[in-house]
Amino acid sequence: MILGLICLLFTLAVYWVCKKVYKSKPRVYFSPLLVTPIILVVCLLLAKVSYTSYSQGGKLLSDFLQPATIAFAVPLYKYFNVLKKYMVEIVVSVLSGSVAAMISSAFLAKWMHLDASLINSLVPRSVTTPIAMNVSQVIGGIPSITAIFVIITGILGTMIGPVILKLFRIENEIARGVLLGTSAHGTGTSKAFELSSLTGTISSISMILAGLITLGIAPLFISLMLH
Repeated sequence: MILGLICLLFTLAVYWVCKKVYKSKPRVYFSPLLVTPIILVVCLLLAKVSYTSYSQGGKLLSDFLQPATIAFAVPLYKYFNVLKKYMVEIVVSVLSGSVAAMISSAFLAKWMHLDASLINSLVPRSVTTPIAMNVSQVIGGIPSITAIFVIITGILGTMIGPVILKLFRIENEIARGVLLGTSAHGTGTSKAFELSSLTGTISSISMILAGLITLGIAPLFISLMLH
């Protein structure tokens, strides 16, 4: 129990330091979402602390994730009129992005000759972790592997997303939010709120819609295209 508490406090301290560094030097490679896990893994290996021992305290952070999502209700309420105005565009865009993500993931996995369980684990990679792991389990994937794919997707999406926005000169806040929320889920939404409150709100909605769409379509998609 004491070791778990130490791990929890250490995790918070590492994240706080990484956040400070990122604020002073806002570069993608300094992102606390990228740097913090690396530091934690290295420290745990050096200290020979097992994941089971670490999770006794670290899992408390995961438990806070669910109630933290309630905070999304504040910007949703604030920009409700904007959301209502552009709802059709948002839904169509997220639907297209979600389907494209599943198709590209499946065919990339088949091209690499991965087995069925890994293909099923890769398909729901573009949605937030709790939903992705649930979808993975339903369609015959490995939830823990799916979680890794989700993290990688989020980090890459946060790195590539801003480059795409700049390259194609995408200035519209609705388009920016949909792009980041659909492609990089929670990590992208965190980046979107750095751009503006409205962009973050649209991103959070896109993230939720992408999760619901994937939850509904993925089982049918797997049965039709992969088996």
